[in-house]
Amino acid sequence: MLYVILFLASNVSLFSMAAPSGGQGAGGSMMSSLIMFAAIILIFYFLMIRPQQKRQKEHQNMLSSLKKGDKVVTNAGIHGTIKEIDGNVFTIQIAENVLVNFEKSAIVGTVESVQNLNARKK
Repeated sequence: MLYVILFLASNVSLFSMAAPSGGQGAGGSMMSSLIMFAAIILIFYFLMIRPQQKRQKEHQNMLSSLKKGDKVVTNAGIHGTIKEIDGNVFTIQIAENVLVNFEKSAIVGTVESVQNLNARKK
């Protein structure tokens, strides 16, 4: 994908540096440059920005739906069960009589969702 974008960007610079042809004048090459620039912006939006926003929204919805007793995985790879929720801090039991506090942002997902994601990658 990056190669396609770089290829398009190099073509835009070639079009803008080309001498204007007979009856077209300077406006034609400017218009083609603007069209290519708009196409690159659309490609970036639909292939990079929009999917990232969708994943971020899904993650926020998952975090807001967590409750006591849910089995979660942190970004450090620690598996545990939520024992207490205090605002943005989760108290997670990772072993018998071992409770650890984690920020809400440190939760990657539930154990089931992480396992499903790993299964799709294989």
